[in-house]
Amino acid sequence: MLSSSEGNSAEHELGDTLNKTLIIACGAIAHELVALMKANDWQHWDLQCLPAQWHNSPERISPAVDAKIREHQQSYAKVFVAYADCGTGGHLDKVLDKHKVERLPGDHCYSFFAGADVFNAMAEDELGTFYLTDYLVDNFQRLILDGLGISKHPELLEQYFGHYTQLMYLRQDTQSSKVDKRLTLAKAAAKALHLRLSVHDTGLEPFAGSIRGITVVTESLHSGQPIPLQSLTPSNEHKPHFD
Repeated sequence: MLSSSEGNSAEHELGDTLNKTLIIACGAIAHELVALMKANDWQHWDLQCLPAQWHNSPERISPAVDAKIREHQQSYAKVFVAYADCGTGGHLDKVLDKHKVERLPGDHCYSFFAGADVFNAMAEDELGTFYLTDYLVDNFQRLILDGLGISKHPELLEQYFGHYTQLMYLRQDTQSSKVDKRLTLAKAAAKALHLRLSVHDTGLEPFAGSIRGITVVTESLHSGQPIPLQSLTPSNEHKPHFD
């Protein structure tokens, strides 16, 4: 049983969240979401992230998002899911339709980071392209080489990547102190996969455009208000919560 003070605290906390929007997001795009939250001073949004390594296990995404929505839908004014389809084969959309919750557009994060038109042109230009974002460059060893078992079993490299011809690094961060280091990591990743490297600077503008197309975002902005893009550095006051 809750004490009176504990009960009051719980009620106060619930009252705070009832005026907020919860973003349930892939951990791989947490820093970019935090950058937009910081740039817009979106104090009325809370961010909770599911594990980024589920890039390799998309079958885990839909049930986890379903559980997270069920857990929090009654305690937040609105819920928004910051995933694309992300390999769920339409299962995520079935979950979101059931709860009447929106998600980011497209099949994967590469599309909304590059912009759908640009990504589609890239894909059509060279079908055998493997894509990396800032997050995947930073975590290439852990998520790709180790996560796919290539580090322990090099013979898997040909099975996974034998049909690819290039590695395309979609670079969101073009200004911070990490730019040079990430380019070095991207070159090392291309070498490890035996692919040539291409780099396309996306910035955050296409991602911001995708975010702005979401109803819960539109309703939180004044008419015609742009989404300013000031920094890729996460704000300490908007630290994402990871499960």
